[in-house]
Order: sequence, then structure tokens, then C-alpha cells
Amino acid sequence: MKTILRQVGQVVIPPLVYILMRIIWYSTSKKFHFISPVSDAQHVCVCWHAELLMSPQAYRKIHKKHPASAIISSHFDGSLIASTLKLLKIRPLRGSTKKGAKQVLLQAFKSIKSGEEVLITPDGPRGPRHSMSDGAIGIALKSKLPIFVMNYKAEKYWQLGSWDKFVIPKPFSKVDFYLQSISLEGLEFDEAKTLLRDKMLENTI
Repeated sequence: MKTILRQVGQVVIPPLVYILMRIIWYSTSKKFHFISPVSDAQHVCVCWHAELLMSPQAYRKIHKKHPASAIISSHFDGSLIASTLKLLKIRPLRGSTKKGAKQVLLQAFKSIKSGEEVLITPDGPRGPRHSMSDGAIGIALKSKLPIFVMNYKAEKYWQLGSWDKFVIPKPFSKVDFYLQSISLEGLEFDEAKTLLRDKMLENTI
């Protein structure tokens, strides 16, 4: 029975979540703050796990047609996220930079080589909240790509009791997006990791 329910959920839940995402997107008043210019050039893209409801949509507004993939966990909730992101034309790479790292990193580099941008939540899939895994930094340094950072703050919002304190902006509220491109050129791994976390914490709830 549990397997059947999951199979049904896999079909039914992602379209419903996508509809919710779009309703909130179109009903909110949005302002985009470019802390630094974000060009059309290829990036490694990051947002916090708690901001997954809005940040992929902001990504698609800024990079409307850029081919993209996202590293998504192989758990059931990851399957729901993967199916939802497909509706935004973001291809899932199943795995985690914490578990099964080698396989998913190889997929990520293959995607980058093909011209795709790779989206990562550095504190996903299980946290701790606002922690910084090595994946985004390692991919960016090895591929010599800048990092596209996406954060947002909602004027009014619901916040779930999940480990990431997932944020859901309330319809008809104001949402400020903070976008920036960060170069890691010339930085050591730990320096780059600290820099990225500090930048991502500047404009988040």
C-alpha cells in the first residue's frame, strides 16, 4: 500500500506544487536586486533548500532559455522536487554531494561540459540548515565557473517546522530577490567555501 501511495503521489503532487509555485509567483510583488551583474554566461547556481519554492522560478526569469540541471537527492521527497523542476525545464541529476557523491559529481561535470548550468542547494538534502557542503565549491573551482547566488526575503510568509524552515511567501505580499555572480578565481577551497556561505547569508530569512 505504501508503494502504491508513493507512486500516486509521484504523479499527483508535482503538478499541484507547480501550480502553487506559479500562483504565488504571479500574485506576489517582486523586486530584483542585482548585487553584482549576472550575465548570460554559464554559472554554477545555488540557493538555500528553504528557498526552493521561489528561487528556481527566479532562475528561470533571469536565464529563461539556458539549459539547466539540478542535483536532487534520491529520496522520495527528492523525487517530488525533481518532477516539479522538470516543469520549469530543469533536468534532475539524482544523487547527493554527501551521499553517492562520485556518481552525481560525474553527472554534474558532464552536464557542464554539454553547456548546462547546474543548480545546487548547498545545505540539502538533509541539512543542517544553512550549512555548506563541498559540492558547489568543488564543481565551480574545477570547472572554473562563477557562482550564481539566488536568495530572497518575503515581506509576509509562512515558515514550516521542517529542518530547513521552508519559506512560503504569502500571496499578494512583497518578495525581494537578491542575485549576484561570484568569482572564486584565485581562492583556496576553504576560502571559497567561507566566502560563498557569507554571501548566501547576507540576504536570507
